[in-house]
Amino acid sequence: MLVNGRNYKSIWREEDSGAVKIIDQRWLPHKFSIVNITSCQETMTAIRDMWVRGAPLIGVTAAYGMAMAMQEDASDENLISAGKFLNSARPTAINLAWAVERMQENLKGTSEEMRAGASLELADLMAEEDIEINRRIGEHGAKIIEDIFLRKSNGDPVRILTHCNAGWLATVDRGTATAPIYEASENKVPIEVWVDETRPRNQGAALTTWELMHNQIPHTLIVDNAGGHLMQRGLVDLCIVGSDRTTSTGDVCNKIGTYLKALAAKDNNIPFYVALPSSTIDENLNDGISEIPIENRGPHEVTHIQGKKENGELIDVQICPDGVEASNPAFDVTPKRLVTGLITENGIK
Repeated sequence: MLVNGRNYKSIWREEDSGAVKIIDQRWLPHKFSIVNITSCQETMTAIRDMWVRGAPLIGVTAAYGMAMAMQEDASDENLISAGKFLNSARPTAINLAWAVERMQENLKGTSEEMRAGASLELADLMAEEDIEINRRIGEHGAKIIEDIFLRKSNGDPVRILTHCNAGWLATVDRGTATAPIYEASENKVPIEVWVDETRPRNQGAALTTWELMHNQIPHTLIVDNAGGHLMQRGLVDLCIVGSDRTTSTGDVCNKIGTYLKALAAKDNNIPFYVALPSSTIDENLNDGISEIPIENRGPHEVTHIQGKKENGELIDVQICPDGVEASNPAFDVTPKRLVTGLITENGIK
């Protein structure tokens, strides 16, 4: 996608040097920073501390982490231990474990002498597959947006509400929830996106607005609690969100606050779609509420907020009394009954 008119992926490997580079999302939207990941340890840190985030991007990043582990030590023991180490970074997004398992299954039959090269080739392949998957998600989802526009008699834009960032920055390119938006926009469908701020890390305010702005998609930032109000007044035509893990039965685990948006959408007869690659569906789970592990992050994300001073300096500001206790569940589960459909690379389920 575009940043200041130039195309970027969220993660890529340079052809000349072979260096793996990422956009360090901790500093967006105020600072655009590209950094190298040079080891399995750094990869784990990047995933855990959210230099990269979003289930598909976490998966591809983990694949490169496994490849780096094989450059360091290509033994069977390290193939197993590196996978366990990377999997410890974040528990909820299934793409992390999926990518590690795929690397391990493909490499265990490869000689140690060949693993360094083979692992990099497979990681590159997984990155390219992610781009193609998101393109196909976009094509399927755009049809939903186009159908809504055709039913409008006044030519008004299709107003889409998002939550968190399931955009280009959550994948290698194109995004999941944003892929249909980009595709429909390129097909000349007028669109207006309502962007939830998405507390506590503000991925909507910091990331979704930033990428929509650079890619010239009309949008308006709203506080998380405004979505229901807009739905009641007929100002939302469609909700599209992403997913970090979806059960075989269709329960959707996504960023905290998604469940409340789904409830409001149901109450106002607004379609609520989830865009995700098939790799995010956990076929081993049936009940999302009882079976999906929910990551609990540190209280600092709740008690403090990052912002920019007038002089451009980035600072953390405490927004509550000293010593207050804070709970920080990072995800919630939306039951299947509230989900209109799943938009995957294989179609709409």
